[in-house]
Amino acid sequence: MLTLSMISKRFANGTQALRDLSFAVAPGEFVSLLGPSGCGKSTALRIAAGLLLPDSGTVTRATDDIGFVFQEPTLMPWADALTNARLPLDLKKLPRGEAADRAAAALARVGLSGFESSFPRELSGGMKMRVSLARALAAQPKLLLLDEPFAALDEITRNQLGDDLLKLWREDGLTVLFVTHSVSESSYLSQRVLVMTPRPGTVMADIALAPGRDSRLAPVTIDAQRMISTALNEAA
Repeated sequence: MLTLSMISKRFANGTQALRDLSFAVAPGEFVSLLGPSGCGKSTALRIAAGLLLPDSGTVTRATDDIGFVFQEPTLMPWADALTNARLPLDLKKLPRGEAADRAAAALARVGLSGFESSFPRELSGGMKMRVSLARALAAQPKLLLLDEPFAALDEITRNQLGDDLLKLWREDGLTVLFVTHSVSESSYLSQRVLVMTPRPGTVMADIALAPGRDSRLAPVTIDAQRMISTALNEAA
């Protein structure tokens, strides 16, 4: 579904963010991109989405149906939840009625039925992120890219949203690339974890996780955390 091959990126200030970054994500996979702060995870995700051009290397996507969830909700403060969720459909110039129905359905899927007319200032941090996720889902993407979307949330809300994301991934057969700095989050959510080196970032470990991680405290999940932590320490 997505392949990055020998991607390098240097910014105008001279910072070399990525060097020879290569990985692939198969259709239907849930893959986490994990590494220390500043290693280029977000840069890699933006290049994968086509929001940023690499200096060298190639990006191959099997679909143009892409949803992107930023670290911040990035909602329009003057618009209600339904209008925010409808944004990508409006940009595609879908008929207003169809767009509204799809946006309302997406809000319902993330647990926000009844909040269609609420404005961002009236929503909690977790609810704002749910609107952001609904906005991505409303466009019915095949490839969903998420840039540390739960990083600023409390642990309870973060865990709830992680469970919701897994449910949506399974129901829709999505392909997911999820940027995180959390070992526990990646060990529970992912099928594979790509561990990046410090800047300039490249993939130094590609870890396939065993099935059966149906809870955050399952022994197989704890084993995955140890494996990922070891790889992170080696990367440092």
